[in-house]
Amino acid sequence: MQIKQANFVISSPNAKGCPKPDYPEYAFIGRSNVGKSSLINMLCQRKSLAKTSSTPGKTQLINHFLINDTWYLVDLPGYGYAKVSKGLRAGFSKIITDYVTNRSNLMCLFVLVDSRHPAQKKDIEFMQMLGEKGIPFSIIFTKIDKLSKSALEKNITNYDQTLLESWEELPPRFYSSATKQSGRDEILNYIDDINEKW
Repeated sequence: MQIKQANFVISSPNAKGCPKPDYPEYAFIGRSNVGKSSLINMLCQRKSLAKTSSTPGKTQLINHFLINDTWYLVDLPGYGYAKVSKGLRAGFSKIITDYVTNRSNLMCLFVLVDSRHPAQKKDIEFMQMLGEKGIPFSIIFTKIDKLSKSALEKNITNYDQTLLESWEELPPRFYSSATKQSGRDEILNYIDDINEKW
């Protein structure tokens, strides 16, 4: 897939404020500081489509971008960042739950996890919630350029073992580096394949 157009549409505080569900939708979410904005900008080949910041927790609304006039890319608030106030964290949780359970056109939720770390409790709990609610999701391991191949394989194996404790099969997985531009084709081709069934 080639992304020829990527236009910001709207920032919404809840699912009701989102655009009409007239296009297939793909959302990106993860713990704050996982590299979500950098990944989105890399996918769209735009330096500042999604706002990057040295302060995690910057995304606080549901941000819709219309891609090629055919599908929505959605930038969701991060979760689990300790320096964001407790009230805001609770708000993020409500926003996220409201969104993932009410968007009929959500084709896939991409859950970003930092490949440098072993399975994190917050990530596993979030995926468990998605499974219980029947939300289709995939995992994107980010920042794969930051560690050796053996260390990456070790952490991926750790995730596999942790997920298989409660899952019968693993969700689709992708491996990316915004710096090295890796994983872009695989993720976009996956979206393209699903769009063909829309």
